[in-house]
Amino acid sequence: MLGNPSDANEGAHQTISAAVNIFGSVSVSGAERLTLTCAETGDESQSCSESLVLEPQEKFAYGTPFDLQIAAFNILLQNSEEFRQKFGAPFPRLCYRTEIPRQSGLGGSTVLVLLTLVALVNFYKLDRRVHNFYFLGEIAQRAEEVELGITCGFADRYVPLLGDIAYLDYRGKLFHKPVKAEPYVTYEKLGSYVDYFPLVIVFPGVPHESGDVHGRMRGRYLEEFKGFRGDYNSGPFLVRQMHLIGEKAWKGKIALLESDWKRFGELMNENHRLVDEMMTYCGFEAGAGRANNMVIERARSIGALGAKLTGAGGGGSVFVLCDPGKVDDVAQELKSLLQNEGYKKGWVYIPSIVHQGTVVLA
Repeated sequence: MLGNPSDANEGAHQTISAAVNIFGSVSVSGAERLTLTCAETGDESQSCSESLVLEPQEKFAYGTPFDLQIAAFNILLQNSEEFRQKFGAPFPRLCYRTEIPRQSGLGGSTVLVLLTLVALVNFYKLDRRVHNFYFLGEIAQRAEEVELGITCGFADRYVPLLGDIAYLDYRGKLFHKPVKAEPYVTYEKLGSYVDYFPLVIVFPGVPHESGDVHGRMRGRYLEEFKGFRGDYNSGPFLVRQMHLIGEKAWKGKIALLESDWKRFGELMNENHRLVDEMMTYCGFEAGAGRANNMVIERARSIGALGAKLTGAGGGGSVFVLCDPGKVDDVAQELKSLLQNEGYKKGWVYIPSIVHQGTVVLA
């Protein structure tokens, strides 16, 4: 919602992030062979569109449609002595279902990693005090960044596990050190202060690889950070921009606590302007993306309080904050915009905040 991409991706500041009611799930059963499947529909009885059978080993090879799930196995094997000892027959058969649009900037890839980790912890009855959600969020980030080489931060790895709308603090996490060699994210839930969040999500349908965007930006940020001497006012451009972006989150927290939607929207607009400038500076010709900027401009022209990119630019989605009572009208107008401009795979959704986070059903 605010502060991205400062979730230790191009900086180490803070964000306000939210879990919304777009779900992924995995069912687990015992089997003679380790099996990963992807259900075609939400009905587990239906056939699977993809399936992979694996032989147990100390580290699984990549190069399959299930590389995200395989990375979860590998990172848990590296970071859990208990899992290494218990991993064996009977093996889990994991069947995944998700309604999160692919490459939409809404954490769809990360959810597959998290589902795998949670499923393995529960299937093998690993100690949940050790394998807590903070720990799983940390190793999920390493599964993508270290195992798969996907540059990424921490918000998407924590929010689906812990839920709610929350203030996340990433101090001490700039350099992405090994797990437990740097602080865990500080996660402060704010949902009890929010009766209703007047939000519309717009995915124009333009796919992207977030790691390609973040990789370029993070590399340049870290290079500029080497010359930073502690004065943000005179610091290098990207260091200064990320500091200003991070400020939007702590200021937004104050606005959120007061239900000051006008102020919160202003901060969203300013956050997006800074990101658009930063992406242009890093060589992205259309800044945060033509489709995203088109949606944002239209949303503001019809009275939205604020609109900004979520996820990596180029693709990703847009969060639009509305006057309470005008959410349906704004959503319909933006649906028409996507259709009229030829974004046939676009998607507009009115979400609600999910307070509970990940749920495990016996």
